[in-house]
Amino acid sequence: MKNRKWWIFLVAPPAAVLFVFLFGEAVKYLWNWLVPALFTGAHLITFWQALGLLLLSRILFGSWHGNSGHGRGPRRWSKKWQARWESMTPEEREAFRQRMSARCGHWPTPEQTPGPGPA
Repeated sequence: MKNRKWWIFLVAPPAAVLFVFLFGEAVKYLWNWLVPALFTGAHLITFWQALGLLLLSRILFGSWHGNSGHGRGPRRWSKKWQARWESMTPEEREAFRQRMSARCGHWPTPEQTPGPGPA
């Protein structure tokens, strides 16, 4: 069977450049439209500053897309801790709650956690 997806190597690089350009321009225009009007003393930015702002926001706030299951992020941790919690005995759970209460303050017991609403 012949692989007919060779064209992706021709289309992907220009599409990536176009995406970066359009996204940078969108940030630049939104910044230049909103920020000077909202904040006194703010100035207009260039395209490269807009790309830098995008990169900075990516670094500070994380990804522009949801977790795609690459083994990192909150889903991985929540599954790991959920499995660990389910493998604990009731005594181990209570001991864990006590340790967390000592470290972090109030840790709700199962009686205190809200359950599902009325059906």
